[in-house]
Amino acid sequence: MTPITTARRPDQARGVQTTWLYTLGAIVFFFVILDAILLLTALANYSVSESPVDAILIVLILLSAVVHVRYCFFFRAGRGGGLPHGAWTVAMVVPAVIAWVLGLFAVGAGLFAALPLWMAANAIAPLLPKAQRWTLILVAAVATIAHPIWASAGFGNAFDLESASRAWLLLIYGLCLPFMVLSSLWWWEIVVTLDRHRSVAADLAVAQERLRFASDLHDIQGHHLQVIALKSELAERMLAIDPEAAREHVHETRLIAKQALEETRSLVAGLREVDLAAELENAREVLTAAGAECELHLGAMPTDAEVRRVLALVVREATTNILRHSSATSASIRLRSTPAGSTLEIENNASNSRADAAAQVDSSGLVGLRDRVSALDGTLGTAVNADRFSLRLFVPAKVGTEA
Repeated sequence: MTPITTARRPDQARGVQTTWLYTLGAIVFFFVILDAILLLTALANYSVSESPVDAILIVLILLSAVVHVRYCFFFRAGRGGGLPHGAWTVAMVVPAVIAWVLGLFAVGAGLFAALPLWMAANAIAPLLPKAQRWTLILVAAVATIAHPIWASAGFGNAFDLESASRAWLLLIYGLCLPFMVLSSLWWWEIVVTLDRHRSVAADLAVAQERLRFASDLHDIQGHHLQVIALKSELAERMLAIDPEAAREHVHETRLIAKQALEETRSLVAGLREVDLAAELENAREVLTAAGAECELHLGAMPTDAEVRRVLALVVREATTNILRHSSATSASIRLRSTPAGSTLEIENNASNSRADAAAQVDSSGLVGLRDRVSALDGTLGTAVNADRFSLRLFVPAKVGTEA
């Protein structure tokens, strides 16, 4: 039998443990009260009869009471959690069965001699599957009701109605026992389920944050490494033709590598901010250096910081894709903000092949950016017409125009 558990933070574990202690305490309290009433009734009966049978019944009730309390600790497995080691079940059932049988021969014992078996059945039933659970409770109820009737009809020990009327508290507790135990365990299962869902939600949040970090790292490293490769290639080509220009490209390569390192460190520290205006200007410079004439058509910038950040990441990813997957000679970037929202359009020409065009459309970076844009209720689409590749992003004003 395996208890219901799940991975939790220490504070969550303490909360679940406290709930279990309250649940266990309530169930144990109910069993203890019922056993105490049962024992007092047996003692009262023995004080009148002084019969050895009644004395044995008292001992059996005490044994049953001890095992009842211990058995309650197995309820942590929840309803249908499975029975513990068979020795515990035998230790609880055997004294109850003996008490039930001896009660047939004890005068006036028909009321309390059958209840240990009823309590044992209600301790076992919650750990069984649903169908077996209610079958056991029904059988135990029949055995409990039949006991005083059989003792009276078969052994001449008439059922004392006056004694039964004085033991009304015992009868009420006995009737409520199955509902109390099952409802308590039902509540315990709800708490465990909620805690498990909370743990899953926490794990999902961690996974989402890791994906966000991976996406940001891809945006930084992919872009800068592409530019470094371009600058290095230009420097290599111009080394023999124009050493001074080659030296300048090498110098810019060093600065770009340094910037990539600084942005990576900022990302790890959680301090990274992306400047949309700087990214737009950087895109024009990089594309121009790669031989693609780039035109900027800029309107008003969006006022929301998160929108500006996502637009900057889109500009960066689109620039990287142009450098990586095309030999473009012209490109254009248009940004405008209206009362309806903010729109960013990026176009370039001269995809090397259908495969390169498809690569621009299916870029893993753009896939991640689509998720970011969707989180802002925006849309990001791509299209390939003849030798033109275009990317269009729109963010509605309800997000993009907030200060």
